[in-house]
Amino acid sequence: MDSVRKGAYLVLRDVEENKAYSNFALMKYIKKAKPSNVPFLRELVYGTIRQKLYLDWIIGNFTRTPIEKLNISDRILLRLGLYQLLFMDSVPDYAAVSETVELAKLYSKGRINFVNGLLRQYLRDRDYVELPPREEDETRYLSIKYSFAPWVVQMWLKEFGNNGARVENLLAALNRTPRLCIRANTLKTDADGLAGRLTKLGFEAERDPELQNLIYVKGEGLLATNLYKTGLFSVQDKGAQTVVECLDARPGETVMDVCAAPGGKTVAIAADMQNLGKVLATDIYKRKIDLIEGEAARLGVKNITAWSWDARVTDSEFVDSADKVLVDAPCSGLGTARRKPEVKFKEFDEEMQALPGLQLDILKASSHYVRPGGTLVYATCTIAKRENEDVVKAFLKKNKEFELVDKALLLPMTDESDGFFVCKMKREERGFGV
Repeated sequence: MDSVRKGAYLVLRDVEENKAYSNFALMKYIKKAKPSNVPFLRELVYGTIRQKLYLDWIIGNFTRTPIEKLNISDRILLRLGLYQLLFMDSVPDYAAVSETVELAKLYSKGRINFVNGLLRQYLRDRDYVELPPREEDETRYLSIKYSFAPWVVQMWLKEFGNNGARVENLLAALNRTPRLCIRANTLKTDADGLAGRLTKLGFEAERDPELQNLIYVKGEGLLATNLYKTGLFSVQDKGAQTVVECLDARPGETVMDVCAAPGGKTVAIAADMQNLGKVLATDIYKRKIDLIEGEAARLGVKNITAWSWDARVTDSEFVDSADKVLVDAPCSGLGTARRKPEVKFKEFDEEMQALPGLQLDILKASSHYVRPGGTLVYATCTIAKRENEDVVKAFLKKNKEFELVDKALLLPMTDESDGFFVCKMKREERGFGV
């Protein structure tokens, strides 16, 4: 039995059964099992999750049993086998089938013939499998073709003016594997010097034309290098780096980051300030403060003070004290689907419904930290008007002392970043009104 495929099955089961995040489940398995072919494992895991609804549609064409009625082992094995048959040209058909059957012998005893039969029937009849007609139901068609929850597709069709072609471009872009982005730690190096050192180690390193500290890297084992261990860079998407650039923290300032964990933007802000001034970082979860402090220590950041605090409540000790405040609000995370494909299948539940209210509460409470003349930045990693523009609009309507400076929606097909919203506001040179 192929141990790498076995690892993919175990990670996929952890995600399906325990609702684990795919990136964390995968890293945990890699650290424990030290698989021989990490890129292949990563492709199997992320690809199978990314195409889940489409794979389930294929399965549904070859069995009368509804996909939700199949046991968890059958679902995972069939998705894993079909993903190799459909999307991995490097894997011969016979290998995809036979290796999946070997897994079935271990994890789906009594169902081996079913798994084998369905995969082989697909090979015989795959030319006859069709998507539902687009002209009858565009939402359903796009949902299945690109494996996004129907409510997400419907929302984007509405927000993009029923421009099906643009929404399809967005869905396709969110299904692509992103390039690995890192941010040079300017406390210890610069982007040119870091790129050169990476190249000497055998990595491909390409500078971004827009963000001075962003480098695209290609190669395996990046986080095992001494360059990472000694804190010369952090892994950070272009969208996140754009948020830090928008805040534009300067040496000597006081900056508050109110939803800081795990701390990627916090340490980048501190590095921009060259360890001069103060970065006050809070997060509601006490256990996550260690993540911020650990990353700061690795990078040599010394001007961060982090503690646990509910961002919905204003801490009176810091009213009118910050030159700049970042509200990187909790959100639906739909913009991160390239890296966390499981977000594509989120349900629109009560928690999702309540997000804009939570975001507005945090924005209101945090705005009191901004000194007169200071800057307030609101950001999310989602593509949803109700969590982005609508929240800012509601805030500005009731907080006249703030004015909009700029806002942007970053999209993967145009900006080569995760989906990010960032809005910069300025407080007038006067106190809060009654």
